[in-house]
Amino acid sequence: MICENHTRVTEFILLGFTNNLEMQVSLFILFLVIYTVTLLGNFLIITVTSVDSALQTPMYFFLRNLSLLEVCFTLVMVPKMLVDLVSPRKIISFVGCGIQMYFFFFFGSSECFLLSMMAYDRFVAIGNPLRYSVIMNRSLCLWMALGSWMSGVPVSMLQTAWLMALPFCGPNTIDHFFCDGPPVLKLVTQDTTMYEMQALASTLLFIMFPFSLILVSYTRIIITILRMSSATGRQKAFSTCSSHLIVVSLFYGTASLTYLRPKSNQSPESKKLVSLSYTVITPMLNPIIYSLRNNEVKGAVKRTFTQKVLQKLDVF
Repeated sequence: MICENHTRVTEFILLGFTNNLEMQVSLFILFLVIYTVTLLGNFLIITVTSVDSALQTPMYFFLRNLSLLEVCFTLVMVPKMLVDLVSPRKIISFVGCGIQMYFFFFFGSSECFLLSMMAYDRFVAIGNPLRYSVIMNRSLCLWMALGSWMSGVPVSMLQTAWLMALPFCGPNTIDHFFCDGPPVLKLVTQDTTMYEMQALASTLLFIMFPFSLILVSYTRIIITILRMSSATGRQKAFSTCSSHLIVVSLFYGTASLTYLRPKSNQSPESKKLVSLSYTVITPMLNPIIYSLRNNEVKGAVKRTFTQKVLQKLDVF
């Protein structure tokens, strides 16, 4: 469809959260602190799991990939959001909107599959501990991580190319704080039934399929744990999975509210809060969850900082 008697949209206006100047400044400070904590926490996980010899296992290899994904995921949206909070013109170009949407879908889909790979890793560790190092060898881990990263390519290309090729001939105001699929879809000036059907199918494939793999893995994990005769063994097994379960619940619980119903009747404000939870809050909480609930990570952090302090003392 060609935009007859109308000019095709070349840029979008992001409404963000509020027009109140004082509230914008407060939100800028809050999100800047959250973003700083997110970067520091995830880079700390990446550094510690890379340099500490005790953490050179598949579990921490996947955790390192998850932290890197979280850094990239937030980089797509948060810096632009911070700029818009202190800028009088909250503008994003049509091409810029498409690029932001592509990488948002890419990193989001990749995280879904990476979380399922982490669940499988825990299943092998608990269900077959004697052969864990043989099954989860370095080569398999690399292929699993690479597959998780690359899984985001097809869905992000399809979703973005299809949506941005639709006609945008009327309003250009996005009632959101970034170029997400559902709010941009509302600006399309033709019937979007076919796209919505495709978007739902993609959601089921790239969100619910990995989630199904996680459910299968944890079902078998629970069965294995319940068969253990030792109460200490059951407690240790549950503790190794608890952090991952919390992360999965936070990510999937909030993302499914948005993408299983792309044109739901939720208010724009509630949709923004839901989006904030998995785009800003969850990436900040992940390193906190994994560090506070994991004695190995806490021990590695202490060893790393102790070594750095000792090295500096040796210099003097």
